[in-house]
Amino acid sequence: MKILVLEDEHLVAQGLIKMVRQLEPDAAVEGPVTNIKEAKKILSTSVPDLIISDIQLADGISLDVFTDTKIACPIIFTTAYDEYALRAFKVNSVDYLLKPVDKAELKAALDKFHLLQSKFGNEIYLEQLNLLFSDFKNSKKYKERFTAHYGRNIVLIHTDEIAGFSKEEVIYLLHKEGKKFITDFRSLDEIEELLDPDCFYRANRQYLISLQYIDSMRSDESGKIIVKLKPDLPVDVVVSKEKAASFRKWIGEH
Repeated sequence: MKILVLEDEHLVAQGLIKMVRQLEPDAAVEGPVTNIKEAKKILSTSVPDLIISDIQLADGISLDVFTDTKIACPIIFTTAYDEYALRAFKVNSVDYLLKPVDKAELKAALDKFHLLQSKFGNEIYLEQLNLLFSDFKNSKKYKERFTAHYGRNIVLIHTDEIAGFSKEEVIYLLHKEGKKFITDFRSLDEIEELLDPDCFYRANRQYLISLQYIDSMRSDESGKIIVKLKPDLPVDVVVSKEKAASFRKWIGEH
């Protein structure tokens, strides 16, 4: 069996490949492939049995690879991005893992792949999967305003006024003026799928933050990034060492 890994973060890729080799000792693991151009070149000449792919690659989103190239094998996504796409794949028997990747979850995903292997030889199924990619790329719309609770009042807040969302006992909306509003959402995953990923970033399991309201950032001795939101929000958000590269890419550092 041949497994192709698409991942542009070096440390994440090395850790992922190590786990795959431990769980699938008889498989030939190729990669990591870090960009769309290289991935398209490889897939045009050689079809793996399985692709393990991050959505965000060095030069764009990996979905572009699969919209331009006929999908001939299953895909497991390893990402914290775009729950819309992830749910679509899960419904159609393609699994995904949130970073940092847990070995037990990876094993479960690989076990699922083996159980469903025969399905991916079905041309009708592959055509439906291609349509899912096309729908995702062409019809995605993002939420422009949210309702939230402030005391006994329900308020309407435009996305441009939102510094972020936080998960505590409930999900809070963090307003640009420093106020915290209670939302009716049950998870940050629900909110993440509604927001433009160019404007909002899932920093960790507790925070989803807006690029517009980042005041400053610094790296600590372990490689984590500490982000301060503005103007008066007493919130320091920690981005893990594993996600530091993707965060810098998101904010536009080169």
